[in-house]
Amino acid sequence: MSETTVAEDGLSIKAASEVTGISEDTIRYYEKIGLLPRAQRKGNSHRIYSERDIERMKLIACLKKTGMPLDEMRPYLKLSADSDLSEHPELYAKIQLHKQSILDQIASLQQIVDFIDSNISRSRSFLGEEECTLTGDAKRMPVRTK
Repeated sequence: MSETTVAEDGLSIKAASEVTGISEDTIRYYEKIGLLPRAQRKGNSHRIYSERDIERMKLIACLKKTGMPLDEMRPYLKLSADSDLSEHPELYAKIQLHKQSILDQIASLQQIVDFIDSNISRSRSFLGEEECTLTGDAKRMPVRTK
C-alpha cells in the first residue's frame, strides 16, 4: 500500500478505502463491531478518517491477510502504536504462535510448488518439449527455468 499523507481534515471513506484496500462497506462494518472507532463526521455528516484511523485499518488488513480472525485482533488493536509487545507476555506468545502457523503454511505451500515443479520437469522431459503451446492459440507459454 502506498504512503499517503492524510489531509488535516482527514480522508473520506472512499479515499480511506482506496488507501487501505478495504471496501467502504467493510470499513462501516468494522466501525459497527468496534474494531474501528466511530469516524469523525463533517458538517454534511460524511465520515472522515484521521492518519491514526488509516494506520489502524492497515493493521487490520495486514492481520486479516495472515488469517487472524477479527475477534483475535482486538487485543492487538487496543495497544498503542508505541507499545512494546514484549511487555504483554500473553499477546506476545499468541502472536508468536500465529507467526509459526504462517511459517508452517508457507512451508506446506512450498512443498506443493516443489511437487508441481517436479511434475512439470518430468512431463517436459517425457514429452521432449521445451515449450507448451496453448490449444487453438499460436501464443507460447513461457518456460520457467530454475
